[in-house]
Amino acid sequence: MVGGTPIKESEVKNYPYEEWTRPFQYNVTAGTAYSRFLEGLKNGKIYGTYCNRCGHVFVPPKMYCPYCFRPVDGWIEVKDEGVVVTAVISYISATREPLKEPRVVGVIKLSVPGKEFGEHRFPGIMHYLCVDPEDVKSMKVFGMRVRARWKPADKRTGSILDIECFEPVR
Repeated sequence: MVGGTPIKESEVKNYPYEEWTRPFQYNVTAGTAYSRFLEGLKNGKIYGTYCNRCGHVFVPPKMYCPYCFRPVDGWIEVKDEGVVVTAVISYISATREPLKEPRVVGVIKLSVPGKEFGEHRFPGIMHYLCVDPEDVKSMKVFGMRVRARWKPADKRTGSILDIECFEPVR
């Protein structure tokens, strides 16, 4: 036998337990990097950080390069346009509930001003894509140029959802 003595179902009810009814409240700060990123989204801009040593651009931003293990070299505003690297059709929500209509989620490699695609390492940002799920099934979405569809300025709150989705560039 491995791992101790098994407990029978009838014995479980005999163990005392305590039920917590008081709701817990947490105060969490976004930190330096995410605060600037979220403030940028509220203003219709996408900010990232970069590492000169390995050439990576990070969106959302990081304060330390996870590849070089050193502080990043600075901030950069990336374009709200890029290329779809990969995509899936999701039939469940982020909170694990079934969706009435499927959503397309993708990874977008955003453009960095002054650099062509491939000249920088950008793992990509995951977000909703405003495309027909059939475009994912038929592989039309892969390599597609897309642009952020922003909420109206007066409706933005400093959330990643200030970008409603990324839609094809026509």
